[in-house]
Amino acid sequence: MFGIVRKYGGSISAEHGVGIVKRDYLPKVKDPVAYDLMRTLKRTLDPKGILNPGKVL
Repeated sequence: MFGIVRKYGGSISAEHGVGIVKRDYLPKVKDPVAYDLMRTLKRTLDPKGILNPGKVL
């Protein structure tokens, strides 16, 4: 499914966060700056990683 989405220029939508399934695919389809910003926001808001552990957002 992700291959088809990527082929047509689609993106990942994650209203409630990016979980384990989409986490590894996200860097392949997101702009590197946007991806880094998401990770930075997660670290800033949850420095101990206790909210949604293992998730990007």
